Amino acid sequence: MPALLSASAFALFAQKGFDGVNLDQIASHAGVTKGSLYWHFRSKHELVKAACTHYYRHYQRQINEEIAHLIDPGERLRHTLAVAVRTCLLDEANRVFTMEIFTLAVHDPEIRRGWQQFYDSVRCFYIGLVKAASLAGAVQTNDPEQAVNLMLATMEGIKLRALFEPEICSSEHELRVLRGLERILGMTPTPPIAV
Repeated sequence: MPALLSASAFALFAQKGFDGVNLDQIASHAGVTKGSLYWHFRSKHELVKAACTHYYRHYQRQINEEIAHLIDPGERLRHTLAVAVRTCLLDEANRVFTMEIFTLAVHDPEIRRGWQQFYDSVRCFYIGLVKAASLAGAVQTNDPEQAVNLMLATMEGIKLRALFEPEICSSEHELRVLRGLERILGMTPTPPIAV
């Protein structure tokens, strides 16, 4: 039941924001009573943290499943970027949810620590992919950590821009964004891949 409640909270928060959702709505969305919800979560803040954990786990699981069949380090990196662009930028629910996390994290150290742990794990994962791709000759960079830092900062900046220019996070702009991130990492652009 906690997983169902966390997923429901994520879905509603991504749609209406943290302030736009109450516990009654989450219980209703999950198909449980408010008493059942309180059995597992004592407050909305606990549900926000659970929704964050749901998001973090789902993202990492999705990336790992998408590249599990790939052996070539360059293809693993290229495919990971394609999935990340589609998930983090084109999927409006995910993009909105992360913006909600950023906003809440400004004044909530616990939410900030959770995001930092997630971000650090994603960052380390990318650094490993870039180093492997560099050894295989698919990436030309002298500083994989700096390249990953710039690439991730660019993705977060695109999310911010999308608040004012939502069209930049569309399928029409997907390839341009992907190619720009590849250039930041020192990759040679190739034809688009199906995700």
